[in-house]
Amino acid sequence: MAKEELVAFEGLVTEILPDARYRVQLDNGRMIIAYTAGKMKKNRIRTLAGDRVTVEMSPYDLDKGRLIFRHKDERSMSSPGGPPRGQYRRR
Repeated sequence: MAKEELVAFEGLVTEILPDARYRVQLDNGRMIIAYTAGKMKKNRIRTLAGDRVTVEMSPYDLDKGRLIFRHKDERSMSSPGGPPRGQYRRR
């Protein structure tokens, strides 16, 4: 049996909720609850309120979704990233 097709939407993170969940307002005005995808957790991609994101949702439940991509914007480009690469390395 084939996996159902997932639907992708773009939106704006409006609130950070406990348990690694986010309240996202989609471009069509709908508010949903979303959680961070595994690859974003693995690569330690931080998401803050006000970030533009891409959300993947099942066509059967359009109230919950999964954050799959955080879009870069001018706010994140103006400040340099964290510490220089390799400076704070876990041993």
